[in-house]
Amino acid sequence: MNSTSYIELSREAYENNLKFLRSYIKKETRISSVVKGNAYGHGIKDFIPMAESLGIDHFSVHSADEAKEVLEARNNPNTEIMIMGFIANEDILWAIANDISFFVFEFDRVRTAIEMARSVNKKARVHIELETGMNRTGFDEEEISRLIPILNENHDWLEIQGICTHYAGAESIANYIRVEDQKNKFNQMTQLLVDNNIRPKMRHTCCSAASIRLPDMHEDMVRIGILQYGFWPSREIFIEHLKGRADKTEPLKRLITWKSTIMSVKHVEMGEFVGYGTTYLAQRDMKIAIVPIGYSHGFSRSLSNTGRVLINGMRIPVIGMVNMNNMAVDVSELEEVAKGDEVTLIGKSGDVEISVASFGELSDQLNYELLTRLPAKIPRIIN
Repeated sequence: MNSTSYIELSREAYENNLKFLRSYIKKETRISSVVKGNAYGHGIKDFIPMAESLGIDHFSVHSADEAKEVLEARNNPNTEIMIMGFIANEDILWAIANDISFFVFEFDRVRTAIEMARSVNKKARVHIELETGMNRTGFDEEEISRLIPILNENHDWLEIQGICTHYAGAESIANYIRVEDQKNKFNQMTQLLVDNNIRPKMRHTCCSAASIRLPDMHEDMVRIGILQYGFWPSREIFIEHLKGRADKTEPLKRLITWKSTIMSVKHVEMGEFVGYGTTYLAQRDMKIAIVPIGYSHGFSRSLSNTGRVLINGMRIPVIGMVNMNNMAVDVSELEEVAKGDEVTLIGKSGDVEISVASFGELSDQLNYELLTRLPAKIPRIIN
């Protein structure tokens, strides 16, 4: 059955972005591809094999259910999976059995991991998350002192894969002092662990923004999310990259293009309202097209009467209210337009483009929010 829309992912664009990242990040530093939020809307089951084919062998997810999706999508049995956030205690045994590592940031999870590992005579692969100033998850300095003896007494059941933290706002220079303080705390707390004979296989602190802004903290691995998909974490990070460079061109390429088709074309007489309510009154005789995309597909209702789509190389306005399953667009200026014509919601048509950024600005959404709201049911195609 045909879907109302589909998403294209560009392998060439992803290869370009990885080349850029590898030129930026220290040679010995590993890249963990962050694929939480259904690979930032790009689709885990389609994105994982493509990433593996281009040399990625480590993926970070938020939760155990996402880890299961990656496990099912991977082709390389040596590809590693790391859970950074939620895993229910009853799922820890599953993670251990499948060699999936996970963050530990509170004592109950540590104790459960030890108990489950002992029950199956197999080590739990854990990353010790340190609370350095994000105030979200992680062991603080006082808790680390209490954690150390537990780790030393249970080294037969815990494999310390990593020590890590997360920076609170590395994408903004306004957070400079806070982030510098986090760096110092991380180094101090890590040294405390090492001094007490706890030596992880790797240290990792950097997200996309920190990887650009804090090259001194690349450590053994960086966790790259939004950058790999061709988007900057913020305008400030893009400027940080350009600063002092002769070449001011955009080095990243967007992987994603979102397309639909025209469902029907009809004429509306001057003085008629279009769609629900009275938000759009035809000021002239018009030709409109109905596109089978609405807010249930990720096209925000806030784009009513303000959004744009691309048809036949022209920028076309959305008119009336965006419905759950469809919307109307004004195609009066198109000489030739018919049912089945391609509609570009994000991407290029001819020489014009609707970027995720411009789409997001119109709907008052962050790139991250807009991308992750694209439903998983929309087919993804690699090209």
